Amino acid sequence: MLRLLVLLLVLLNAAYYAWSHDMLRAYGFGPVRQAEPQRLNQQIRPEALIIVSTGAPRPAEAQARALPPEATASCLQAGLFDDAQATALRQAAQAVLPAGTWSLNEVLVPPRWIVYMGKYADAPALARKRAELAALNVRADAVSSTALAPGLSLGTFESEERAATELAALVKRGVRTAQVVQEAAESRASMLRITPVDDAVRTRLDALQPVLAGRSLRPCP
Repeated sequence: MLRLLVLLLVLLNAAYYAWSHDMLRAYGFGPVRQAEPQRLNQQIRPEALIIVSTGAPRPAEAQARALPPEATASCLQAGLFDDAQATALRQAAQAVLPAGTWSLNEVLVPPRWIVYMGKYADAPALARKRAELAALNVRADAVSSTALAPGLSLGTFESEERAATELAALVKRGVRTAQVVQEAAESRASMLRITPVDDAVRTRLDALQPVLAGRSLRPCP
């Protein structure tokens, strides 16, 4: 009896294996196939699908992020320009940009005070002083005023009091022979503003580069 039961189980397993592997489909036996080929025909360009993980930027978003801010801003500005530079810029803007899309606005430039070291006899003397300051971990920049060059600025400030406070701090760090001087008095200058910046305006901006005096067009604040 036990042998018969074992033989029956072996035969049942063999039959199930043959059925599940489509060996009996020729005789009309086999599992139901789970397939919907009609859905493949309903797909529209399935090869164009792109799988994007959660949090990853979409291709269009990534392209927009790659553009610099000035390439998409609706308002751009540049400055500051002195009287001669403003005159040249005004003439160029009138010839290049559509009327009503640009303006040159006069702004008040506050006085500028610096912690100053100099004048130095020559470039080697200036370089030696830079090295001494670097050893003290003090940043030094070349002065922009021709009257003070060759010299070094250890900081720029809008008031004499703030410059004096910085000088006192630098003395404690070992800086000697520095002093507070006024690098520039209060003055007036011009700021270029372009708005709205549409595609027609954007294609003409390159023509302004020669008269921007090295300034860059940046998004308006």
